Amino acid sequence: MTSVKWFDSLLLWREKHIKEKHFILIISFLVGLCAAIAAITLKSAIHFIQHILTERMDISNANYLYLIYPIIGILIAGLFVKYVVKDDIGHGVTKILYAISQRKSRIKPHNTWTSIVASSATIGFGGSVGAEAPIVLTGAAIGSNLGRIFKMEQKTLMLLVGCGAAGAIAGIFKAPIAGLIFTIEVLMLDLTLGSVLPLLIASVTAATVSYIFTGTEAMFRFTQVEPFIISRIPYVLLLGIACGLISLYFTRAMIWTEGIFRKLGGFWKKFIVGGIILSVLIFLLPPLYGEGYDTIGALLSNEHNTILDGSFFYSLKDNYWGIIIFSLLIIFFKVFASSATNGGGGCGGIFAPTLFLGCITGFTFSHSANYFFNQSFHLPEENFALMGMAGMMSGVMHAPLTAVFLIAELTGGFDLFLPLMIVAISAYLTIIAFERHSIYAMRLAKKGELLTHHKDKAVLTLLNLDSVIETDLKIVHPEMTLGDMVKVIAQSNRNVFPVTDDEGKMKGVVLLDDIRNIMFRPELYDRFKVQKFMVSPPAKLNINLPMEKIMQIFDETNAWNLPVIDDAGKYVGFVSKSKIFNAYRDILVENFSDDE
Repeated sequence: MTSVKWFDSLLLWREKHIKEKHFILIISFLVGLCAAIAAITLKSAIHFIQHILTERMDISNANYLYLIYPIIGILIAGLFVKYVVKDDIGHGVTKILYAISQRKSRIKPHNTWTSIVASSATIGFGGSVGAEAPIVLTGAAIGSNLGRIFKMEQKTLMLLVGCGAAGAIAGIFKAPIAGLIFTIEVLMLDLTLGSVLPLLIASVTAATVSYIFTGTEAMFRFTQVEPFIISRIPYVLLLGIACGLISLYFTRAMIWTEGIFRKLGGFWKKFIVGGIILSVLIFLLPPLYGEGYDTIGALLSNEHNTILDGSFFYSLKDNYWGIIIFSLLIIFFKVFASSATNGGGGCGGIFAPTLFLGCITGFTFSHSANYFFNQSFHLPEENFALMGMAGMMSGVMHAPLTAVFLIAELTGGFDLFLPLMIVAISAYLTIIAFERHSIYAMRLAKKGELLTHHKDKAVLTLLNLDSVIETDLKIVHPEMTLGDMVKVIAQSNRNVFPVTDDEGKMKGVVLLDDIRNIMFRPELYDRFKVQKFMVSPPAKLNINLPMEKIMQIFDETNAWNLPVIDDAGKYVGFVSKSKIFNAYRDILVENFSDDE
């Protein structure tokens, strides 16, 4: 009790002495600091486990331990989630989008640490996923829960969730600009004068902490051996289109395989199927082990022969077709390795798989072109591997700006800014022709639960149907007489009356204007019953419909009042368009007005 009183006193002191906008800056600094520490902890744990398990592996032969390690990792993570967490912690970025759209930016406290534990075991033992989505969820959870501790309002909570995500990206990649842009582009938070400074503080703080503990060099060593020349633009465009098409394949294959695993049912069945698929794929294609960052580093350093190390195909490392076929197999099977990891019980994201797949795609594209057209031109394979990373990230995440700045910051390849932009834009335009939403947002968009940059849709998403339902209307029944109806009208100030049966199911409505000509004729009171003059409403709204769909129904019917029913057809209440407009205006002012 003493500690609670002390904290309450602290909150009162803060309200008196520190302005709200200044206090938000302080919290954004704390969020960035905590997110960076979490990111460093996760990366260190993953690298430590991987080093212990793989440091003595033979690179000239297949390693049978690859059949065992991934299974152990997803088993540890799966049991941890099943018996300790007892909650779904997968699809980190999707969960953040859902929290922003539907949970008033509230993320459960356990998300501040559980993803770190589960993804460390998953990826450290070889799970073919990335650490970035788990750490972004962790950072967002830190921001959400710090905001709730200090009693911040919903608008500020949304901003702090963004600060946590930005800090996580900046901390794990040492990329502060990418952290800021990721929050705006992927989490779809509007950039206002009041939000840009906290996001920058969180990003810069996290990146600085990461620099202090891990050094200031870029995450991947990249040296531009050949400058970009204008005559290569057509090949850069072709690479972007290729990345867009492979992004489409990756996205749809991922969604399809996730559906297969959902249909498998129980935990152990998913674990067995996922474990077998994952271990066999990693055994045959060792670059699928873990995040794949070693492979990225090798391709960016023009050491492409090393991607066959530790596999059955080691003897083909100096054979052109051996390298190409091996790379194509990786491109095709990477999505199944990632899906099997998460579907089998592991925890990880698609950030690293996207970078890995893009690097392989860019290398394969340029390596093939150089083989077939070596007399006409030469494409620098390191540069195209780098560009492929931007293309795949732009396509899968629908985030071209994030892709460009992240790849430039990850590698120090700022001299390739123009081709990075061309690849990112062409990949994005290619996939957007087939898929409107990113892989993160697709699940929520199908349910109408996605908050977007479209202000009208965003406000409607934030609206809660329960808050606009009116339940004070007088209910009448079909067997009631006109006389009974007049008595009900005398006790009401409304002009619409729902009609229900004895079980509460909706049968129709009585409109005051429809009976005005007979309600003052007492000789008709016993002659007419409600079922005689009740009418069907233009439409009935199911209580589970998203608000955007409800407004669409209002527009189609030209109605101003519509009844709400549950799944069993029972009457719940009425919704008026005017009340929705009032609630819309309140939320617009509260959540989307710029801060001074």
